[in-house]
Amino acid sequence: MAPLKTTAPAILPRRRWAALAPSARAIRLLVVLALASLVVAAMAPGAWTVGPAAGGALLLLVLADGLLAGGLVAFRVIAPGDGEVGEPLAIRIEAQLTRGGGWTRPVAALATDPRLCPGGRLDVALAPAENRGGHWHGTGTPAPARRGTGTITRGWLRWQGPLGLAHRQSAARIDTRVRVWPNIAPARGKALQIFLREAGFGLVARRIRGDGSEFEALAEYQPGMDRRRIEWNSSARHARLLAREYEIERNNQIVLAFDCGQAMCEPIAGLARIDRAVTAALTTAWVALKAEDRVALFGFAARPLVMSPFITAPHQFHRLQEAAAALDYKSEDANFTLAMATLATRLQRRSLIVVFADFTDPTAAEMMIEMCAGLVRRHRVLFVVMRDEDLDQLAGGDVATPGDVARAVVAQGLIRQRALVLTRLRQAGVRVIETPWQTIGPRLLETYLAIKREGSIG
Repeated sequence: MAPLKTTAPAILPRRRWAALAPSARAIRLLVVLALASLVVAAMAPGAWTVGPAAGGALLLLVLADGLLAGGLVAFRVIAPGDGEVGEPLAIRIEAQLTRGGGWTRPVAALATDPRLCPGGRLDVALAPAENRGGHWHGTGTPAPARRGTGTITRGWLRWQGPLGLAHRQSAARIDTRVRVWPNIAPARGKALQIFLREAGFGLVARRIRGDGSEFEALAEYQPGMDRRRIEWNSSARHARLLAREYEIERNNQIVLAFDCGQAMCEPIAGLARIDRAVTAALTTAWVALKAEDRVALFGFAARPLVMSPFITAPHQFHRLQEAAAALDYKSEDANFTLAMATLATRLQRRSLIVVFADFTDPTAAEMMIEMCAGLVRRHRVLFVVMRDEDLDQLAGGDVATPGDVARAVVAQGLIRQRALVLTRLRQAGVRVIETPWQTIGPRLLETYLAIKREGSIG
């Protein structure tokens, strides 16, 4: 799989001038002095000059504190060029000041695209660099919430003087772009372990008895073999029992179809459902490519959006990543009729179609059932849906008010409706996976391996 890329750091121009402004402490002191001046003027009118004198002294202290804070020599933002949705993105900030001591405590703020940081803002407190006077550094680790290209547009650095009465601030444009890719972290670890454990369908151990559906050779019958595989005609000719040996099918076509409509764009545990689905799908795609199968991606909403060519080798996995990154978030309902009809016309041979979708509208669910039932006549269809944990909590939660009763009744009705739709899909011949988002990846991978052993794809 292709490694993530990085870009050169965004270095802001060297600039020694920085704006000076009073701190919150100075403003509070000014308010206290103003109130005290009013009291003094009321009690001793001849001493009214004490207030303006104190205010002037405070102003001089603010200016002196700002000058003692020092100026900015350099400010740089080092951001990776690529990241993965849901994974921490390390953004390093470095600064150099003309002066600085234990009082300074610089703080940096970055304005970003909302897909990079929640709210579009990242605050990072800087720490002094060891054995480097005036040098400060810090790292922010936001977790991108959506795929796509996000931009870090501006950066601010603020530091204070020794009295805490003034702070200096410098701002500049950055314009650094970060591409957020689908998350393939599971494909680097657990998925490969499962693949190695299930290596019986691979090239080395391909003659395991009882696996596969493609005839390979005749071998002498051994105790423990399935008696239904005995080749009686050949056994009669050779006067000894011979049995058929099979191997797992390879070069199967796998299509990963994603509903990009509003139902799949709703968040679950902080990430959109479609991003959870993409992570699970790419993990399975990586294993399928290692097993010599062919994999393609198909995305749809109100109309088909993405259809990648079939990828045939693991070194082309990055093309699936790029196709998955192009799956956009849509606020419209998915048109299953148009999407499945388009997909069926583009498939020339029997394939395994894995559909990642969700449904809330009974009419849309009815059309989805009809289209999946039509695909089953020629293809193997696997429907993947994430269990709605919010509905489970509402239906099984404590009931204390009439509102709780109403929410529980509605949630139970939606759960029954959901179960009915999935039951009808199973009756139509569609294999269904309904599982929490935490286990969707392993369940999908196990189901794919089971279907592959059955030999029912090609």
